[in-house]
Amino acid sequence: MANNNPTDEPEAFDIISEEEIERFKNAIEEGDLPRAAANLMNSLDSIENSKLDIAITGESGSGKSTFVNALRGLEDEDEFSAVTGVVETTMEPTSFVHPLFPNVTVWDLPGIGTETFRSSEYLKQVCFERYDFFIIIATERFKSNHAKLAREINNMGKKFYFVRSKVDQDLDASKKRRKSTYNEEKIMKEIRENCIECLKTAGVENPRVYLMSSFELDKFEFELLEETLEKELPTHKRHALLLSLPTISIKVLEKKKEIMKKQLWMVASVSCGVAAVPIPGLSIACDLYILKKYLSKYCMSFGLDDDSLEKLARKVDIPVANLKCVIKSPLSKEITNDLLIKLLAGSAVFAVATAAEEVMRFIPILGSLAAGGMSFATTYYMLNTFLNNLAEDAQRVLKRSMFGTEV
Repeated sequence: MANNNPTDEPEAFDIISEEEIERFKNAIEEGDLPRAAANLMNSLDSIENSKLDIAITGESGSGKSTFVNALRGLEDEDEFSAVTGVVETTMEPTSFVHPLFPNVTVWDLPGIGTETFRSSEYLKQVCFERYDFFIIIATERFKSNHAKLAREINNMGKKFYFVRSKVDQDLDASKKRRKSTYNEEKIMKEIRENCIECLKTAGVENPRVYLMSSFELDKFEFELLEETLEKELPTHKRHALLLSLPTISIKVLEKKKEIMKKQLWMVASVSCGVAAVPIPGLSIACDLYILKKYLSKYCMSFGLDDDSLEKLARKVDIPVANLKCVIKSPLSKEITNDLLIKLLAGSAVFAVATAAEEVMRFIPILGSLAAGGMSFATTYYMLNTFLNNLAEDAQRVLKRSMFGTEV
């Protein structure tokens, strides 16, 4: 027997609150599909528009601006990138909106390495309240100014994370100095222990330090930082962070896929309930605009749009055609109404065969959506199928960029 407790529904429902689920259920039970879909649209908008503001700070020359660019998937010379240099180039808080996800903003804050630095005054000057968390960057070692700032941030009730940047340069230098005894693991351990000791000496309790290179996010400990943020951010802000991150590994790609899968039932419900239009020649009705919107989002988050592919090709110094040739899904190209109708027609036969299984996963909440020509099931099936296909394309592109092969 089905359980009617919203908290016991499938994991996909944890993306919205119990109150939102109840409103949706009530509308379904009253037979008001447009109202149910409208409620879901509001929930989707809340998820999609959840703002995330990330503050990057540290001493001059520590690589703040380069890290700002890396988080946004940009190289230092790309259009709209933060200005970088060997001297301080940031005189006031400067916002850099993510090029694909405008609800995510990375802030490059002025350097903190002056003799007269006062952490409390600094936080007031940079408008402390606007940021969701702070990343404090240092090269070589952390100093008293870093610790002062961390303590003040903690006292004001916000999260901070220490990043030891330019680790690649330290390793390269060590390799030149210790040609016969070079040991990367040992050197990384020494760097970490030194950072932690400096921070403890300066009064920071249990400091967490992440070693990384902005030029090689796929190496070292960027993913550890991402995993920490994933655990500590609220649900919608975690969603914004994961979708906006550059796809640097199969693990990150899988996380993006997982969080997009949690939205599938919502998008399918909305597309079949809000301004649903019958598709000529098919026994379904849905909103092609909504389908197009979310399929485009999938492409962008996986880095399959033209701009992302061209940037990746420049970064790894291979022709963009070498990346595009491993992409098999037609959705990676321009998504048109004609293409969607063709794909819907091709998926409808299979969706009807699997509709009961798909809809039963969401009983009792979505049972009535199976009516009306299986609109929900067909749309859900299509979204799920092409999300999987695009994720496989993204894997092939990533492997081709890293290893020169799909395998």
